[in-house]
Amino acid sequence: MFKRFHFVTIVFSFVSIFAVQAQNEGKPISSEEFQKELNEGYANPETSPLDKEDLKDFKELEFYEIDPDYVVQASFVRTPMESPFTMKTSTDREPVYVKYGEVYFTLKGKEYQLNVYQGLELQKDPDYYDYLFLPFTDLTNGRTTYGNGRYLDLRIPESDSIELDFNKAYNPYCAYSSKYSCPIPPAENDLDTEILAGVQAYDKH
Repeated sequence: MFKRFHFVTIVFSFVSIFAVQAQNEGKPISSEEFQKELNEGYANPETSPLDKEDLKDFKELEFYEIDPDYVVQASFVRTPMESPFTMKTSTDREPVYVKYGEVYFTLKGKEYQLNVYQGLELQKDPDYYDYLFLPFTDLTNGRTTYGNGRYLDLRIPESDSIELDFNKAYNPYCAYSSKYSCPIPPAENDLDTEILAGVQAYDKH
C-alpha cells in the first residue's frame, strides 16, 4: 500500500510515504483515512521512520481532534517565472526546489498566504511529477507541535483553487529520529496563528 520514497535515511522532499497513498489513484482521502493510514504506516517496521526502540512501544500518533474549520478552499496562483533555490534542511544537505505557486485562504476570519514548492528531482519521477510541497510553521511549534514546523502534501490542481486540509498536517521524519535530513520551512511560510489540527509533537524524540 505504501510506496517507499526516501533515499536510504534521507527525507528528500515532502516524503511522507503515508500521506499520498490513495491520492496516487487520483482521489483525495478524508482526514480520518489519512490519520488511520499514517498510524498504520508508522506501526509497520517496513515503513516506519521510528527508531527501533521507539517502534516497540508505538501505539499511535497523537493528533488534534479533526476540525472541519481547518479544511479551507484556497485560491491558487501559479508563479511560473521563479528560479530554483536551495532549501535549508536539518543537516548540510541542500535539496533544490522551485516556488510553484501561492495559496491565499481565510482561516477563522483572517486572511493568510503561503508558498508551495516543487522539488526538482520530483519533476523527473512519473509517480510524483505533479506533487507540491507545503512546509509551514505556526504558533503551536515547540509547544504542542514539532518545533521545526509541519508539512502538507498537495497535487497540482487543474483549476485556480485548491483544498488545504490542515487535519492532514504531518511532522517531518526528523521529529522521530535524528537519522533523517528534513527541509526547514522557509520564513515566508510562517503563520501568525495556531494551527490546532494535524499531528502533534512526538514526545520521545
